[in-house]
Amino acid sequence: MTGFNHEVGEKLREIAALLKIQRANPFRYQAYLHAANTLDNLSEDLDSLVQTKGIKGLTDLPTIGSGIAQCIYEYVATGRISRLESLRGESDPIGLFQSIPTVGRILAQRIYDNLHIDTLESLENATRNGQLDKVEGLGVKRKEAIEAWLLKHFSERRQPLIPASNLIPVPLLLKVDAEYRSKAAAGKLPLITPKRFNPDNKSWLPILHTTLEHWHFTALFSNSERAHKLHHIFDWVIIFFSDDSHQEGQHTVVTETHGLLLGKRVVRGREAECQEYYEANQEI
Repeated sequence: MTGFNHEVGEKLREIAALLKIQRANPFRYQAYLHAANTLDNLSEDLDSLVQTKGIKGLTDLPTIGSGIAQCIYEYVATGRISRLESLRGESDPIGLFQSIPTVGRILAQRIYDNLHIDTLESLENATRNGQLDKVEGLGVKRKEAIEAWLLKHFSERRQPLIPASNLIPVPLLLKVDAEYRSKAAAGKLPLITPKRFNPDNKSWLPILHTTLEHWHFTALFSNSERAHKLHHIFDWVIIFFSDDSHQEGQHTVVTETHGLLLGKRVVRGREAECQEYYEANQEI
């Protein structure tokens, strides 16, 4: 075992510990522990393994599925694990985007504000879908540099984390959102202590772990800079999801502020499906 392998293994153990404390399904946190043990017994340096074999080199290891492999890959590439940061309540998408060469704080903020995404995987998908064109002030050369960096680090993941045919139905996401907000209001959820935007170091952020229809969900209010600035902390709900293979993704649910869905809870980016859902249930 190399020192770097142990370092990454400790990050996976921290994820496992947080999942256990936050009452997640035992299957989920045990998977991270098993993966950490695999890294402890690995003689090859992880950095070298990733450089030569990429994601496949990780998933070929025993006990490491695609989702956990993505966590490891992200740490090798950027020195961060978004999943761990979210469980700590310290997710910082602006800082994460700044890990991309040529992206400074102002551009990172614009990417976040315009595309409403907060992971590198989401940015990679947005890039493939041509959404970078929506970012104000992003020149051709900077755009090409971002695309080239993402291609280098995510070339083996040219499909979305969850195939389109397996997207979680909007009603299920709204059900998780409703359960989270109801239990949070009733004080029935464990509280975490965010490191960001929490000068008094208080445990105030409720977190929910639940399993529905073979999907594992984690939900919590957005503790982002933008949510604080717009006073939407207790309105925007971030829902992380994974399946039994540990493929992971996320959605954000908000209260719509205009149009036919005014006042309704909607999944950002899937507004049309939300409208169909509410129309089918005669709620608009």
